[in-house]
Amino acid sequence: MKTYTLIAALLICGFAKAQQLPQFTQYMFNQYAFNPAYAGSQTNWEAVTNNRYQWIGITDAPRTFTLSASGPLKKENLALGGYVYTDVVGPTRRLGFQTSMAYTFRITEGIQLSFGLSLGFNQWILDADKITAYHADDFYFSNGLLKSFDPDGKFGFYLFHDDWYFGASIEQIFHDKLSFLSTQVGSESYLEDHYYFQGGYDLAISDNWEIQPSVLLKLGLPAPPKLDLNVRATYKDMIWGGAGIRVRDAVTVMAGFKYRETLSVGYAYDITTTDLKNYSSGSHEILLGITFGDRKTRR
Repeated sequence: MKTYTLIAALLICGFAKAQQLPQFTQYMFNQYAFNPAYAGSQTNWEAVTNNRYQWIGITDAPRTFTLSASGPLKKENLALGGYVYTDVVGPTRRLGFQTSMAYTFRITEGIQLSFGLSLGFNQWILDADKITAYHADDFYFSNGLLKSFDPDGKFGFYLFHDDWYFGASIEQIFHDKLSFLSTQVGSESYLEDHYYFQGGYDLAISDNWEIQPSVLLKLGLPAPPKLDLNVRATYKDMIWGGAGIRVRDAVTVMAGFKYRETLSVGYAYDITTTDLKNYSSGSHEILLGITFGDRKTRR
């Protein structure tokens, strides 16, 4: 009983201070998921799916699935994208989709800048049957599935060069109030703004090897900032391995390969460094990417 009580307390404290949006260790391979302007940097279409199983060993821990597709249009400097996702945490589920448009223009011979806007909807679902209310006849928790359907969107910019990139984006720009019942009044549950800042560099150290450091900073007040620092080594643009740290959260390792410039497979493992390490064996993440369509040259 003491163990279950402690786990529940840790989860409640974690969620109370946590950011509302899921996190990914292999963010550098799926940047479109949090910045729609990334589509403007692509020279061909790509589809990426990411499956994350967080805090293995803890019941009802977060499980996240995303699927995105993005790439350039035939019309000069325009790019299109789409994104669907589901995020399950305990008795709650979040489902959603967005579509986006990006516009890219050249700043100098080697530097380009893209702006992107993504719009869509999401649905929050609370499974009241999985919650034991203090009062058995509680009205709000006797209605099965409680749902809130709300507009969603994000906006970002992406500055890029053949050797480096820097971008920033804001998610949940409508700051919607969640309302699960038509009779509900005085809700204090909002979709808070989340800010993302990303950057990376490709450093060629030989004809076969590249070193690729990257960083992602996530701000979702009042939660504390999340900072991811990673470095990868890639051999012949085909096989990679890397490690990183999520400050005050986890140490991460990853590996993957690319097959004929078309299929990419990646795996990441998070080694938890917080007190949750006493109850969880870590987090797993699997990524699959497919590149398709005619390759374009950015002017």
